[in-house]
Amino acid sequence: MSATITAPRHPGPAKDLRVARRLGQRRHRTNFVVEALCVVATLVGLFFLASILLTLLWLGFGGLSLSVFTRITLPPGSHGGLLNAIVGSLIQTALGTLIGTPIGLLVGTYLAEYSRGSALGDAVRFVSDVLLSAPSILIGLFIYVLVVRPSGGFSGIAGCIALAVIVIPIVVRTTEDMLRLIPVSLREAAMALGAPRWKMILFVCYRAARDGIVTGILLAVARIAGETAPLLFTSLGNLNWSVSLGKPMASLPVTIYQYAGSAFADWVQLAWVAALLITVGVLAINIAARTLLRGRH
Repeated sequence: MSATITAPRHPGPAKDLRVARRLGQRRHRTNFVVEALCVVATLVGLFFLASILLTLLWLGFGGLSLSVFTRITLPPGSHGGLLNAIVGSLIQTALGTLIGTPIGLLVGTYLAEYSRGSALGDAVRFVSDVLLSAPSILIGLFIYVLVVRPSGGFSGIAGCIALAVIVIPIVVRTTEDMLRLIPVSLREAAMALGAPRWKMILFVCYRAARDGIVTGILLAVARIAGETAPLLFTSLGNLNWSVSLGKPMASLPVTIYQYAGSAFADWVQLAWVAALLITVGVLAINIAARTLLRGRH
């Protein structure tokens, strides 16, 4: 008696086609759901951004006048302006960026190009990450103890140093991340042509990572332009005209803090105008920088 071995029957091309069609429909539904969630998240973010901008325009635009840019802060009812606060913010933001950006660039370059696998690099990266997540009020207190108390008083230079400390870890992180994204083959090609390492970093790596580094610097400027807490412990604010870095200096964020909770309607109006000026200034810097970078490609 012989046993007959029957080969398993192949389901056939029709069944394979049905299975493939079901898998395709499942992938299509999953893709549709994910895309829908992404669109909804984008719309929610744009809604809140538009709400903030419209609120600032609605409440701040009505207070814009020539006196805002030509008169200093005055007592309530005196029709004062924001000239001293605008100039003070420009000085402190510019100097804080100029002090912190080169340090952040150099530290980020060291972490990306020279510290691979070293204990010192890991320690520097850890400290930078701690500074990046540290509350700005703690940085203000640190500069108060380090600079304000030994010097005997509040000053504009102390505010610049506090803002520079905030700038440094942001620029460090973006510089390191952008440089690490550059392919190793690009570095090897430059080194193969006989370029020293510093020249390869300066003329090849920096050029390739330029957009990302500039974006990081702009993020740092946007961060410090609206910082209030560190300035309360360093430059303090000044209701009078003063551009001396050795004396207390006015700024828009501190003026907003002082005026927004005031019982006087004209001071509250100036607080909204100051908030509008900061927002428009940061947007203008971002748009100008991106336009210039796009034109150089």
